Order: sequence, then structure tokens, then C-alpha cells
Amino acid sequence: MINNVLIFVAAFLLVIKGALLATKYAERLAENFHLSKYTVGFIIVAIISILPETFISINAAIEGIPAFGLGMLFGSNIADLTLVFAVIILTAGRSLKVESNVLKNRAYSFLLLLPLVLGLDGHFSRPEGMVLIIAGAIFYYITLKDGTDGSPYLHNGEGRIKNFLMLLLSMAILLVGAHFTVTSATAIAGYLGISPILIGMLVVGLGTTMPELFFSLRSVKKDDDSLAIGDILGTVLADATVVVGVLALISPFAFPQKIIYITGAFMVAASFILFHVMRSGRTISKKEAYFLFFFWLMFVLAELMAMRG
Repeated sequence: MINNVLIFVAAFLLVIKGALLATKYAERLAENFHLSKYTVGFIIVAIISILPETFISINAAIEGIPAFGLGMLFGSNIADLTLVFAVIILTAGRSLKVESNVLKNRAYSFLLLLPLVLGLDGHFSRPEGMVLIIAGAIFYYITLKDGTDGSPYLHNGEGRIKNFLMLLLSMAILLVGAHFTVTSATAIAGYLGISPILIGMLVVGLGTTMPELFFSLRSVKKDDDSLAIGDILGTVLADATVVVGVLALISPFAFPQKIIYITGAFMVAASFILFHVMRSGRTISKKEAYFLFFFWLMFVLAELMAMRG
């Protein structure tokens, strides 16, 4: 048991370190493109930010427990939409300004409904996985196409090869950490007699939000609120569509339907609440940050009660 805990902690630290390095060097490579800051956050950095969830989900599918990956993805998304925003605002000590581009994505919350609708029967097939991937790809294409306007990153062509090689190295670190995170978490769950899905949802899922949290905190300190918001929202969307789709393509799987009815419902509710807050005053205030934090606590309590039931 102790050995598995130590392996889990070490592997998880590798995942977080690899993700932070990947985000850092992906951001540097993204400076070579004349895209708006929101688009860089929503697409370039967000895609790198989902690597921990992607690698862990793929390893879970290979290990024969894809439901672990699904629970982790939904749990991570809820934390991103609530807890991460709350931490960023309370740490910054000010309201978060919302760029108009965010408000244009009216299809965002409804797109998060897609995996819930497809998963109502408690199963994801390969065709359903392909639908999720295509839906996510189309949304990203539209965002990328519309995101060439606005405040761009400064063009910087220095160190491209170094940045690319460091990005590959950080992804390798992520892959190794992801493998041992899944195997050790499963062993710990078996020893404690609890569902590995719960560990994936509340422990691993929370940890995988670290890349976007640290990136967003750094962006807010530079008054780049659009980068912070774009990264978080882009990560959530990619997790719910592309990563779940990849998981289903690798290994079609069944899962406890309470993941959809409880976790999925909380995920969509969190997105609707967040977008309502952003549209109401084009800022997210401290008061609203506290509400988002308590919403996340309600989710944790609901999951604990559901697992006991």
C-alpha cells in the first residue's frame, strides 16, 4: 500500500511537471503565429493543457478501466469551470475581465451537452467517439478562423528548434507519469475498497487542472485575462469532446450511468452558470468567485454521497 502511494505521488508529480513544461514551451512556439491572445489561450495552450488528461485516459483505456478516464475528465472540467476560476480571482485580488470573443461562443455550453446525450445509455461506441472528435474539431476550427483579429502575440522566431525539442521531452515525461498514475491509483483504490472512478474524479481530476491554473495565474498577473479565460474554456471543451472521443475510439466502453446523471449534469450546470456570470457584467467578481467555489464543494459532496449509496 505504502509503495503504491509513493509511486502515485511520484508519478503524479511527473505528470504535473511535464504538463507545466509543455505549456511553457508550447506558449513560446505559439508566439510565432499572428493570432489573438484569446485564440492562443483557447487553442494552442489549451491543447497542451489537456495532455495530462489525454495520456492518463489512454493509459486507463489500455489498462481496461476507461471509466476511470471518463470520471477524471468530467471531474477535471468541473474543477476548471468553478474552483480554478475562483482561485485565480481570489489570488489576483480583482475581478476577471471577460473579452467579447468569449461571449460569442454561444454554442459552448450546448456542445458540452453532446457527451451527456451520447452517453445516456451508459456506453460510448467508436462512432459516438468519432462524432465527439469531429464536433470538437469543427468548433476549434471556427474559433481559430475567427481569432486572427484582436491583440496578437509579438512575433518571436528565436529558439524554435529548442522549444520544439523541449516540448517533445515534456510530453515524454507526461507519458511516463500518466502510466504509473493509472496503475498506482487503481491499486490504491483496490486496497481501500473504493471505486477507482472516485479517485480519478476527485484526486487525479483535480491535479490535472494544475497546468491551466498556473498558466492562467501568470496571465492574469500580466493583465492578460483573455489568455487565462481562453485556456480554461478551451481545455474544458477539448476534454469533453476530443479526449472523450479518443477514449471511445481506442476502447468502446460502458460506465456507471451516475457519471452522466450526476457528474455530467454538474459539468453542464457549471458552464451555464459561468457564462451567465460573464455575460451579466463582462467580469467575474470576487463574490461570484466564492459562489463558484461553493458550487465545486457541492459537487464533491454529491459525488461522495453517490459513491456511498
